[in-house]
Amino acid sequence: MPAFGFLVEFEAQPGKEQAVADFLVEAKAMVDAEPGTLAWFSFRRGERSFAIFDAFATEEDRETHLHGEVRKALEARGGDLFAVTPTITPVDVLASKLP
Repeated sequence: MPAFGFLVEFEAQPGKEQAVADFLVEAKAMVDAEPGTLAWFSFRRGERSFAIFDAFATEEDRETHLHGEVRKALEARGGDLFAVTPTITPVDVLASKLP
């Protein structure tokens, strides 16, 4: 069962909404290469509001992901895509249902 996670919140710059959506779809390939990432969801919450939720079995897996390829891509493209710095909130998963 995943016990650790992140909630990451983004606000797209005006006119960059589709670029952020495309970035989040493309980021899945990076996450697919991370065996410690048990669940990963990117989603849109409004016109310019996006988020990611991901889950991990161990704190070590969460830390590995935090410094992984998605983070590097966010840092490289963030100034172009996001109105403010994305908010990364570590969370403790209390209950989950995965296939």
